[in-house]
Amino acid sequence: MPLGFVGFKLFIVVFAGTFLLSSGSTEELPSQSGSSHLKPTVLITILARNVQHSLPYFLGCIDRLDYPKDRISIWAASDHSLDNSTEMLQEWLRGVQHLYHSVEWRPAERPSSYAEEAGPKHWPNARFTQVMKLKQAALRSARRMWADYILFVDSDNLLSNRLLSFSLFLFYLSQPQRSLVLIFACFGYYRRTPEYIPIRDWKRQGLLPVPMVHSTFLLDLRRSASRALTFHPPHPDYAYHLDDIMVFAFSAKQAGVQMYVCNKEHYGYVPVPLRQHQTMEDEEESFYNVYSTTSEEFDFTLEPSQYLHPAPKQPGKMGFDEIYLINLKRRSDRRQRMLRTLAVLGINATFTEAVDGKALNSSQLQALGIDMLPGYTDPYSERVLTRGEIGCFLSHYNIWKQELQQVLVLEDDVRFEPRFGRRLMSIMEDVHRERLDWDLIYVGRKRLQVKKPELWVKGFKNLVHAGYSYWTLGYVLSLKGAKKLLEAKPLNKMLPVDEFLPIMFNKHPNAEYLHYFEPRDLQAFSVEPLLLFPTHYTGEPGYFSDTETSTIWDDEAVETDWDRGGTKHQPQEPGSGETGPGPADPRSAGGQVSSFVSNGNRDEL
Repeated sequence: MPLGFVGFKLFIVVFAGTFLLSSGSTEELPSQSGSSHLKPTVLITILARNVQHSLPYFLGCIDRLDYPKDRISIWAASDHSLDNSTEMLQEWLRGVQHLYHSVEWRPAERPSSYAEEAGPKHWPNARFTQVMKLKQAALRSARRMWADYILFVDSDNLLSNRLLSFSLFLFYLSQPQRSLVLIFACFGYYRRTPEYIPIRDWKRQGLLPVPMVHSTFLLDLRRSASRALTFHPPHPDYAYHLDDIMVFAFSAKQAGVQMYVCNKEHYGYVPVPLRQHQTMEDEEESFYNVYSTTSEEFDFTLEPSQYLHPAPKQPGKMGFDEIYLINLKRRSDRRQRMLRTLAVLGINATFTEAVDGKALNSSQLQALGIDMLPGYTDPYSERVLTRGEIGCFLSHYNIWKQELQQVLVLEDDVRFEPRFGRRLMSIMEDVHRERLDWDLIYVGRKRLQVKKPELWVKGFKNLVHAGYSYWTLGYVLSLKGAKKLLEAKPLNKMLPVDEFLPIMFNKHPNAEYLHYFEPRDLQAFSVEPLLLFPTHYTGEPGYFSDTETSTIWDDEAVETDWDRGGTKHQPQEPGSGETGPGPADPRSAGGQVSSFVSNGNRDEL
């Protein structure tokens, strides 16, 4: 989430009495020959409110848990929903009830909101009280059926299929690395301490005691101390803010029950919670960002439950004449990932087959009139142009020839930022309203250190004048801009496409390259903060470059596998390593985020 996670990666939160569930605990009699112990019984608690966007995928994760379903009971409730959460959860329960040991259903279709709430993300006291009562009812039900464990899990948390595949029940849900959101606290009361980030970033690993947890946690009901745990009513000595997490943490402390977080492995994702003024649409787009994260990290394919049949989301083109997705035919894994991600984001893109540089031969290059820009060498490896880079250039070049008024061009190795669609459409609306003279707008790129800082575009809060940049992850291109790029006749003086573009807007630092191209009047801008980033960087698992792993352009016998010294591909958070007055990124460069305090807003954990 990085589940940063895009999504935290789920941290497991384990409650135990004098020792952990994983400790081996009590001595057991030897197994009889040919006999084995039954798995412990578990009650899974599902509370649903305004989660129709995440519910099919959340329930799909429950479906795929690697654990005997006849040892699992389901306790489900809906709570004041404006959307179809109640109907969807009920449909799922009807489809799966024959699989589980038992199913208990607590619907609450009306009212659809709390009288005191300012919006669906607001937490008035009445909402805290209702959630506490529902969790207490689930806990009471688990005790009544003598369940060994109860698993509390928020209905937008995504559990991987390993979660219940072993009897220790230790798990860790993650969030996107660029997020600093509490799934546990080292001090309590939502205040971050120095211990928090090392645990979240896996620099400190193990079974770690913490005073407060939330979102997804397991409670061992076999421990006698668990009988004193309660959500509602609050402990008689509790005199703090009304909050189910804090109330339960206080109850555990009074009962002498230690809470633990285990970050030994990744077991799923948690979306970044929103602030109380944000909308259900914001929450939906935030969840979809987590979805895209799951498809690029680990071996985790997210599919909706087979027992639900929600209406498919109608994809759109976001106001563009066309959205092109460049993909090599042999990169079917990337194509499938992007198909899933675009479908969830509601983006109707046209896949265009990339030109495969490895398949180009000298005769084809000659027929196309391709020649390298005289004197070009890679600024880091000092090599010449590669055939992979020629293929990449031609893939973009073919799109420029389509003669459309306004297109969005995407590569197939991108990660979408939260609310990608709405943010980009809002920027384009501003561009048209202000009648900005533009040719190209970067949506994803790598900013490079320059002597002159990038400046804001007057009248815009999310647009800067683009400086020298690497990468063509994504950009918006006008017909006027496409004509300028084509009129430069770049095929007979080719260099990598991400070097060519800065030349065309006269921002390339190598003056020797500039005089080969006239005029250099491309009107280029960039969204800020950026809306696209690479899925992988050099050295990370899953990273591969088709442009770097190739052969040099005029000799098929000379292979290349350079990495531009790692510079071109290293991770770069917005604002890092740059000069200039670019806007402060909401993720806060350097991870400086103010401490959390108890303010009654539970979703700002």
